[in-house]
Amino acid sequence: MRRILVTAALPYSNGAIHLGHLLEHIQTDIWVRFQKLRGNECYFICAEDTHGTATMIGAEEAGVSPEVWVEDLRQQHIADFDAFSIGHDNYYTTHSPENERFARDIYTKLKENDAIYTATVEQLYDPEKELFLADRYVRGTCPRCGAEDQPGDNCDNCGATYAATELKNPRSTHTNATPVLRSSTHYFFNLPKFEDFLRTWTESGTVRPEISNKLKEWLDGGMKAWDISRDAPYFGFRIPDTEDKYFYVWLDAPMGYMASFQNWCDQAGIKFDDFWSKDSLAEVHHFIGKDIVNFHALFWPAVLHCAGYRTPTSVRVHGMITVNGEKMSKSRGTFINASTFRDVLDPDTLRYYYGARLNASMGDIDISFEDFVSRVNSDLIGKFVNIPSRCANFLNRHFDSMLSTELEQPKLYEEFAAKQQLIEELYEEGESSKVVREVMALADRANQYIANNPPWELAKTPDRENEVQAVCTMAINMFRTLCVYLKPIVPGLVARSEEYLNAGELKWIDVSQPLLGHRVAPFKRLMSRIDLKQIDKIVRASKDSTADESDIGRSNPQLIDLAEFQKVDLRVAKIENASVVDGADKLLKLELKVGKDSRTVFAGIRSAYEPADLIGRYVVVVANLKPRKMRFGTSEGMVLAAGPGDKDIFLLSPDEGAVAGMEVS
Repeated sequence: MRRILVTAALPYSNGAIHLGHLLEHIQTDIWVRFQKLRGNECYFICAEDTHGTATMIGAEEAGVSPEVWVEDLRQQHIADFDAFSIGHDNYYTTHSPENERFARDIYTKLKENDAIYTATVEQLYDPEKELFLADRYVRGTCPRCGAEDQPGDNCDNCGATYAATELKNPRSTHTNATPVLRSSTHYFFNLPKFEDFLRTWTESGTVRPEISNKLKEWLDGGMKAWDISRDAPYFGFRIPDTEDKYFYVWLDAPMGYMASFQNWCDQAGIKFDDFWSKDSLAEVHHFIGKDIVNFHALFWPAVLHCAGYRTPTSVRVHGMITVNGEKMSKSRGTFINASTFRDVLDPDTLRYYYGARLNASMGDIDISFEDFVSRVNSDLIGKFVNIPSRCANFLNRHFDSMLSTELEQPKLYEEFAAKQQLIEELYEEGESSKVVREVMALADRANQYIANNPPWELAKTPDRENEVQAVCTMAINMFRTLCVYLKPIVPGLVARSEEYLNAGELKWIDVSQPLLGHRVAPFKRLMSRIDLKQIDKIVRASKDSTADESDIGRSNPQLIDLAEFQKVDLRVAKIENASVVDGADKLLKLELKVGKDSRTVFAGIRSAYEPADLIGRYVVVVANLKPRKMRFGTSEGMVLAAGPGDKDIFLLSPDEGAVAGMEVS
């Protein structure tokens, strides 16, 4: 029996659980349920990521303490996860005595091993609130186009990116005070010190090859130290031997995995060191999104290694989510919360759809509403649930719901059982989409068997009643096998099926032994068809009525004549390479091919796009924009994009057939 600890990334205490959270937690839960079904000792641990200025400000605006604020959100998140059958063994909080102890102890070990140093940084500071300001808490006049009331990192009007210190007439969003530039001492974890260890670790099979290759790029490009501190006032844990310095979430959030598990160990009588000691024989698996790979596969293992703990067995990475080909959007009603979905549709429908789409790669997943409805109705209703619904009434009416004492086609049943090893391997590898394909192929065979031996026709002949019972028994046993295979993906639907089968909880081993001479329960509908009207209801309920997309990004633009517009040279460009800009949270460095010319452009699109996804894409660039020197290099143009910002940024692309260098007119 394997001993396994599994984690999903910690949801931040700043809003409701939505479809993006559910993608990762459903993927993790499927893998955990499979391990438990196989009989392994497996624990699913998570926690609320609570610390930060945003939590402190949110609680202040709500008129409650940060502790009350985060606990209220934690309870809401637990309810949302429970509704989707996410089986956390422990869903704790990073604001806990256990986590404070781990943060302090590990920090002390890092310091003792010369992995911590201090340096001076400069930031904007609100003199009235006496608070250092993150970019999102500063607004002012765009230094490029002059649009007023723009964010501290990029302009919604012209798309320019800049440092908050470049804003004209800057103001704090907290007090409207004019911020001042102030220096502060910050604490850093010396990540480059562990380069040799990380090169070995990232190539040891802990991550898939495509992730390892990406990590190698970052390692080859030169790592930088990680800032692990913030200044008071701040909601979090104070750094030992300081008065006004607090651990930033980079440090104490991942320790939430350990703290939540310690809390679970205290409840369940498990030995913490069996899983986290340096010589542990147990497994630790982290499930994360690709946006935090460098954190979990570089920073975190280096911290654990330096502090004397074991490192993860694997880091399993999934892609991002889009809806109908676009980023989730409140204005379009596609930023869907878990509670909104569950109020209209069975949560297992989403679990199934995600399960049918997820694999071991980090490719993005698009939710097509039409495909979602079609797949649920075709697979779960038309194939899986259809098997017992075609047979149950005949068993009940003619045989008092009693199954035959032997199988009518034992070899066919053996073919179903023989798929177990393959399905087991696919689950282990995280290939749930391939599991679904295998199961639905078996469901097709079961339905074809029923169609070839229709009980509704056999029942018309009195002397063929035994054949009716035999066919129905065979069909129910094939259905039972499929229930075992699908149990990690749709636990609610399978639980209702278990009630019908009337033989207790299904186990992985049950596939080897058919259910014979047994009375099933009266059949009840297991699941109903869904339609697009229900999707429309969810979208309407999710739509933010205050966000009018036609007005997003407008700043009372002045009219210009055609001659003035024609001064702008718009060209088609091909993205040859894209990379993250160290020290700039919002920027990506784009290397563009514009005809025969090559140029570099810094674009504020990092929150919406992964660099690897942009390579080879065609975009529109302002080609005659005066080059602008930035502290990261010189930007030789501007790529065009739309959207209000953050994850809702959409690059403009030409239609198929356009080539790099073409003029846009």
